[in-house]
Amino acid sequence: MNTHDPIFNEIRKEWLEHILPFWTRLKDESNGGYYGEVDFSLTVKPRAPKGCIANSRILWSFAAAYRVTGIADYLKCARHAFSFLTKRLLDSELGGLIWMADYQGNPLDTRKHIYNQAFGVYALSKYFRATGEPDALKLAQELFKTIETVGYDEQIGAYREEFDREWNEQPNVMLSGNGVVADITMNTHIHVLEAYTTLYRIWPDPQVRQSLDRLLSILHDRMFDPELGRLNVFFDKNWASLTDVTSFGHDIEASWLIQDAIEAAELSNPKYKQMVLALAHSVSARAILSDGSVMNEEEGGRLDTTRIWWVQAEAMVGFLNAYELTGEARFLELVRKIWSYTSEMIIDPRPGGEWYWSVDGQGNPAGREIAGPWKCPYHNSRFCIEMLLRMERLHSKA
Repeated sequence: MNTHDPIFNEIRKEWLEHILPFWTRLKDESNGGYYGEVDFSLTVKPRAPKGCIANSRILWSFAAAYRVTGIADYLKCARHAFSFLTKRLLDSELGGLIWMADYQGNPLDTRKHIYNQAFGVYALSKYFRATGEPDALKLAQELFKTIETVGYDEQIGAYREEFDREWNEQPNVMLSGNGVVADITMNTHIHVLEAYTTLYRIWPDPQVRQSLDRLLSILHDRMFDPELGRLNVFFDKNWASLTDVTSFGHDIEASWLIQDAIEAAELSNPKYKQMVLALAHSVSARAILSDGSVMNEEEGGRLDTTRIWWVQAEAMVGFLNAYELTGEARFLELVRKIWSYTSEMIIDPRPGGEWYWSVDGQGNPAGREIAGPWKCPYHNSRFCIEMLLRMERLHSKA
């Protein structure tokens, strides 16, 4: 799989001619940021609230697009998101990023979540890498220090989750699920890892490297179940796992994020690479459906075979990463099958559409929003970028 493969141009076209134009059209020139919702009927909701996570992911996506292509319009879009983040979503008095603003940019939900701070670090680091904007680096560093000083619990050996505006710890409502409220989540930890990996590439500070190594240790020693080949999802403060859930999308996403952290920080512990491959092998063995798609999760032996947009995107990157590490051709075949399925069933063919949230086993799309607080260009635009860069790398090695 290289730049001569038809998939290369198909993915590039999807990214530049479908995904990015959709999000460019959502720029709110009157109130700043990007419109907070596009419903399933493709109706833009100009008065919908604007989530900070969505804004950070849009900022990351356009900064990454500008860095790869040099196209000035993407820089304008990134600057627009950066301005909204710094002027409307940053708490200048108490520090950190709030959860949600209203459509005009006024604070709507002022809770602070470590997951949200991590996405700020992630987006700001990418924006600095693309533009050299010193304020972006300064704010990324400040958020990193907040995550480390307020978010990390030395006694438990984990990152805390949810806080109120004044940084008083609260029950983790926003990042829990499956019927539990978790004190510790795998999801927050893999996205802090992702953020710090990107930060370390622009600011190779020893403390960031130390935190990356510690995160990898947490993932391996506390969250990874080698017998099941998965990362456990929810924990209490005593590190007891709260549910029997296998999140196939998070596992395959984590596999390549872990490898990326290993490479960025030059961490050579072999057990981390073994975890990367164990996750990829497990998802390939347990989560692939007969139509070539990837199911969502398994809970207590019950399969959720919903085909979710971001799971397909992350699986393709994760399996291509596994191929790069092993040379096993079956991982490439999985990428081709998932791309074929995604092209046919997940990508919204309607004029003005993007990707469906999910489809069922008969290919019927869920009636969920096409853009919203959690539905952003991050997973699918990043998939496009990662695939294109990795195929270029494979081509250069051929």
